Amino acid sequence: MSDSQQSIAKPVYKVVALQLAIVISFATVTLFFGGSVKGWSAACGGAIAVAGSLAYALLVVRGSSDAKTAFRAHLRAEMVKIFITAVLFILALVLFQSAAWLWLILGFAVATLAYWFSLLAV
Repeated sequence: MSDSQQSIAKPVYKVVALQLAIVISFATVTLFFGGSVKGWSAACGGAIAVAGSLAYALLVVRGSSDAKTAFRAHLRAEMVKIFITAVLFILALVLFQSAAWLWLILGFAVATLAYWFSLLAV
């Protein structure tokens, strides 16, 4: 990995790590106060968002000094992130039918907000 790629990789992975830490905290609090179904639902929703963010990070970390190439990489990564998110929500719908859907969506929302706020922190 070149120096420019390493300089991109560290903040990108820090954002995903911070997002994961916030998701774990939210799911733990939900588990403690709301019970196991709500806690696991929140964790699954957060995991869906973290998986999409990690996929995005893995695709963008290569970096490029060419603006057109960088733009295409970000666009492709965002499309993959949306696809992964949709597939994981469908899988959750099919495989986790006992989920508390409000808490699954809240877990996803908290993770998405955590992603945006962690961008400001890194």
